[in-house]
Amino acid sequence: MFAGLIDNPWFYAAAIPAIVLTGVAKGGFGGGIGSLAVPLIALTIAPARAAAIMLPILMLMDAVGLYAYRGQWDRRIMRIILPAGLVGIVIGWLTFRFLADHWIRILLGVISLAFVIDGLRPTAPHAARASDTSGRIWATVSGFTSFVTHAGGPPLNFYLLRQQLDKVLFAGTTIVFFAVINATKVVPYLALGLFDATNLATSAVLAPAAAAGIVIGILLRKHISRTIFFRIVYGFVFVTGCKLLYDGMRTLLA
Repeated sequence: MFAGLIDNPWFYAAAIPAIVLTGVAKGGFGGGIGSLAVPLIALTIAPARAAAIMLPILMLMDAVGLYAYRGQWDRRIMRIILPAGLVGIVIGWLTFRFLADHWIRILLGVISLAFVIDGLRPTAPHAARASDTSGRIWATVSGFTSFVTHAGGPPLNFYLLRQQLDKVLFAGTTIVFFAVINATKVVPYLALGLFDATNLATSAVLAPAAAAGIVIGILLRKHISRTIFFRIVYGFVFVTGCKLLYDGMRTLLA
């Protein structure tokens, strides 16, 4: 392996498929699949390092999403969720140094299983809209979990799925929210020393996998059903979540 890069082959065995799948989802299928990558990568390296490596890659994907959904997002909802999400980032920043790796793995495991449950549960098209207060609470949780593990999708979906948005507005609102959240995380990550030379170099080496995933997603969109694709993803996330939860609890109880 080149000097300055992570030299664990198991890391690349987990990271490349995770990043490609994330790119495929963003390129052709939508959804909060950013929740997939860090849990898979955290099976091989410390969760904080996995989050640092993924942030530049997620920002690259965000740029593609912002272009694809330019102008197609709900401004009223954004005024509710974005300030709260930024508060969640501040909370994550202030508490990050106090979170041991086993606690982050437990959090990742719980979020991963919540992601699967949230994605598989039937949606009620005529359910009452969630309140603005509910939106602020879930967006704050989303900002926090996004800061720690890039897994802000499930908490935000608990609110957005009850706003009765059409598919385009739902996707666009989610993309804009996380694009701002991810860009905002750069300064705290720098302050926490997470962007060392090795992490940044590894991000650069893995960036082509993200680009390839986006292209594959665009090509596959008309040939593979969204349902089949997400069943595969949910399977990965479920197994990964169980393993992370087990590893975290085993360390905690040791």
